[in-house]
Amino acid sequence: MLRFDLLHTEGQARRGRLTLNHGVVETPVFMPVGTYGTVKGVLPRSLLEMGAEIILGNTFHLWMRPGLDVLRKFGGLHRFEGWSRPMLTDSGGFQVWSLGGTDGKGRKISEEGVRFASPVNGDKLFLTPEVSMQIQTVLNSDIVMQFDECTPYQTQGQITSEQEARSSMELSLRWAARSRDEFARLGNPNALFGIVQGGMFERLREASVEALVALDFPGYAVGGVSVGEPKEEMLRIMAHTPQRLPAGKPRYLMGVGTPEDLVQGVACGVDMFDCVMPTRNARNGHLFTRFGDLKIRNARHREDERPIDETCRCHACAGAAGGGGFSRAYLHHLDRCGEMLGPMLASIHNLHYYVNLMREVRAALDVGRFEAWRAQFKADRARGV
Repeated sequence: MLRFDLLHTEGQARRGRLTLNHGVVETPVFMPVGTYGTVKGVLPRSLLEMGAEIILGNTFHLWMRPGLDVLRKFGGLHRFEGWSRPMLTDSGGFQVWSLGGTDGKGRKISEEGVRFASPVNGDKLFLTPEVSMQIQTVLNSDIVMQFDECTPYQTQGQITSEQEARSSMELSLRWAARSRDEFARLGNPNALFGIVQGGMFERLREASVEALVALDFPGYAVGGVSVGEPKEEMLRIMAHTPQRLPAGKPRYLMGVGTPEDLVQGVACGVDMFDCVMPTRNARNGHLFTRFGDLKIRNARHREDERPIDETCRCHACAGAAGGGGFSRAYLHHLDRCGEMLGPMLASIHNLHYYVNLMREVRAALDVGRFEAWRAQFKADRARGV
């Protein structure tokens, strides 16, 4: 089940509401990534406290471990990982693409699907649109992604040609139809999204949109960005593609990005975002704040009594109810000592920042002040910490 209500618009920016089988999601929304059935280093309770409404699971990795027998016994991923709100799962296509490395030799793509060796135990595996739909039906995710081929920006140092991008995009379209047919055959009660491909070529993106819309998916994603292309190329495709998707259906930009990317994406008509950046950067001591980015490993934080961000109300900055937060000096110390609490607190902060960023975007759209808010956001981020 999926219902999408478009509540307000300001230019291309959209304020909406998604109703799914496990609850309601206010959009625009950032979705924390939980690859192995967990958002790394963050308790589900912490995600609830910061206001996360929907999280991701990874079809490929969960197929590998713990496997479908275990997940089937739990009735899907929600009970297995203790998350009762909506969930989206990717199709496994991006992970299979990444197995190919720079030379593409780690997997073999055919019309039927992709053959590759399991990175866990070396078993020979075959992932097809049908198998992806079967896995995601077991996972019982609220939003299921079609199986697609992620078109690389370049292979072996050579930028993908328009003809190569076209062949890849057309294969994804055929896989989209097969995904839709298998999803229906399985009687999956959730929602299936199509994925727009076409590399860095606008006319291929337009052809992909036209064909996917004809298949009438409940929602659509823009894939094949943030795969090694220059930032200006990614921004060009982000500005070009979302507005060409149906206005009455949700639009998802896959795997993007920085706070600035998210705000720009909203301005281009995107409703949903995900990215590993908040947690991955946190584990490397890179923190996002209202006033720019902070590198907690820098020696200048050794005696700094301030929190990460004095405007932030997350557990790391403000503490639990009735208690105080933690200083930059303390997080610097944890990082220097390799204590696991350091990346845990940093992950909580970064995710809270992203979730709250989208909360502020929604509030601005509710009152028709998105552009004014956006100008202040840019000024604050440029101020520096």
